[in-house]
Amino acid sequence: MFECTVPSFPLLFVKLVLSFFFFKQDFYNWPDESFEEMDSTLAVQQYIQQNIRADCSNIDKILEPPEGQDEGVWKYEHLRQFCLELNGLAVKLQSECHPDTCTQMTATEQWIFLCAAHKTPKECPAIDYTRHTLDGAACLLNSNKYFPSRVSIKESSVAKLGSVCRRIYRIFSHAYFHHRQIFDEYENETFLCHRFTKFVMKYNLMSKDNLIVPILEEEVQNSVSGESEA
Repeated sequence: MFECTVPSFPLLFVKLVLSFFFFKQDFYNWPDESFEEMDSTLAVQQYIQQNIRADCSNIDKILEPPEGQDEGVWKYEHLRQFCLELNGLAVKLQSECHPDTCTQMTATEQWIFLCAAHKTPKECPAIDYTRHTLDGAACLLNSNKYFPSRVSIKESSVAKLGSVCRRIYRIFSHAYFHHRQIFDEYENETFLCHRFTKFVMKYNLMSKDNLIVPILEEEVQNSVSGESEA
């Protein structure tokens, strides 16, 4: 795990507030552009955010890269975006995910996750694990050592994305199994776990056995139910 100094909650809160504005249509109500018209080094990020803003439920469109887009950069920019949006879920979890009630980072009874932010991985309260994981991911993804460019990325650096995916997915799984109302409310607003699940499956960044939030199963069941009613 990439080591960095973990900021305190006030600094994290600033980042969370900034991420919240991403969803305010009036704040980011700029005209849409085609990918070819986006000429900055942040074009891929801009394109992804534009598609999310247009319709966050259109996951296939959001995950479809422009023609000729470098796959490593595409995966990297999506993972940056997932971390940004997960900050919003972290804010909501703070209302009921307390160190004295969620003393471990768990999902189902079979899963207890150790926090890699320490010199030796150890158990952390779930909200601390969430904070450490998001801050650690931000440190890695902003590292000049591993990701000096947002135009081209070395394969050895792209290989690190899988471990980040596995760690941040645990935030989804804890929220789903222990804070279901918060999870559902945020998911209905953002479709974030749906998008993340399809993303990691599309690019083989996680084993299907580790995808324990039954997002896709529910989607299939709803589809079958709709066909039956028709």
